[in-house]
Amino acid sequence: MKLTARNSAKGYFFISGWIIGFLIFTLIPIIRTFWFSFNRVRFTADGIKESFIGLLNYKNAFLMDVAFTDGLINYAGQMAVFIPVIITFSLIAAILLTKDIKGKGFFRTIFFLPVIITSGPVMKQLIEQNATSLPGISEYFSVQELANEFGLLGNLLGTVLSSFIMILWFCGVQILIFIAAIQKLDQSMYEAASIDGASGWQSFWKLTLPALMPVVGVNVLYTLVTLSGFSLNTIVQKISTDMYDINRGIGYATALSVIYFGVILIILAVFMLFINGRRKKAER
Repeated sequence: MKLTARNSAKGYFFISGWIIGFLIFTLIPIIRTFWFSFNRVRFTADGIKESFIGLLNYKNAFLMDVAFTDGLINYAGQMAVFIPVIITFSLIAAILLTKDIKGKGFFRTIFFLPVIITSGPVMKQLIEQNATSLPGISEYFSVQELANEFGLLGNLLGTVLSSFIMILWFCGVQILIFIAAIQKLDQSMYEAASIDGASGWQSFWKLTLPALMPVVGVNVLYTLVTLSGFSLNTIVQKISTDMYDINRGIGYATALSVIYFGVILIILAVFMLFINGRRKKAER
């Protein structure tokens, strides 16, 4: 009993540094930020001045800030399209790159290279030079024409086509995660399925995909966080702009951040419920 207590004390001692760091640099700033969202915050010569205004920042965000609410709707629609596209492409690429093909190490490097070299300024220049869309797309239609013709669906489709190359650039990490998971799959189950006469397509749907569902969830989480925190994200840019606006300031910007975080959690919950539903259905 004394030995167990001593070991527990040693364990807590070793993680105490992390706990203290988490409290000082993460938890306390989060609580402080949440409190700011209920205040009008001003920077003065005497320091930060706060005046409690309750839910006024949230009310103004939903009822007065059309740019923010429209941005949230567009963001949710983009995530509903971008994430499945990225996950699907990453899975297909990972399956191909685990096959016995020449130069697969080279192709793995090519797919992961954008993760290393791509940054906000680089992406901004590529977007401005129209280098993120499929070649020739702009010659046949524009995003605005699709939006006028088909509404929100057309807008989403046009955004995907006009940003297709950029979307694929976000696939590097997801491909590596899928490759690591695929390489750990038990090959004996594929041999048994082949003996039973299962085709490659049937093996994928009945064996590979159900086994990879937990990894799909990990990649969905990673993709959502990456896209949501990207510096060129319109919501992120608006929050950054409003933070330094004289009439709005940090209090209003933190309220937008809290709302944005809530929307991210809702989108994540929807995807996870779908993934869990598919996994349970496959296990039956």
